[in-house]
Amino acid sequence: MCGWKDVWVAYRPSPSTAGSSLPPLSRPQLADARRVRAVELFEDGVSNAEIARAIGVCSESVRRWRRVWEQGGASAPRRAATGRPPKLDDTQVERVRAALEQGAQAHGFEADLWTLERVGTVVTRATGVVLSRASMWRLLTGRLGWSLQRPERRAVERD
Repeated sequence: MCGWKDVWVAYRPSPSTAGSSLPPLSRPQLADARRVRAVELFEDGVSNAEIARAIGVCSESVRRWRRVWEQGGASAPRRAATGRPPKLDDTQVERVRAALEQGAQAHGFEADLWTLERVGTVVTRATGVVLSRASMWRLLTGRLGWSLQRPERRAVERD
């Protein structure tokens, strides 16, 4: 039975490396490190069962990596980019950045504050692409580097 628990236990830091200054590997980095080590062992002629025990993965994974390695070479078992490609390419993101930097009032909004709805309107006008609220948030925080800023609330009757 192949499970994450088996893999995780095999790659916990040892007590000698637990206090080191190296940051822990992310799950994709750890998976790539396993594949690279498996390729090294393939080239040394080690059997699939021995590689599976040494790396701490299922023998099915090792067989699959060996098949890919035999067909495509040493770089073939590396992790491929996964996930859906972004709806906006880099030029469209730059167009959106330029439009947002003009300010909300330049786009016909009363206050010079950006909300996700307003950003969505500007993105649709600038690129023709309709994004969900979550996608707009990822666009603003991830690709554009913006952060959430809330205006201070002050009483109108303030002295």
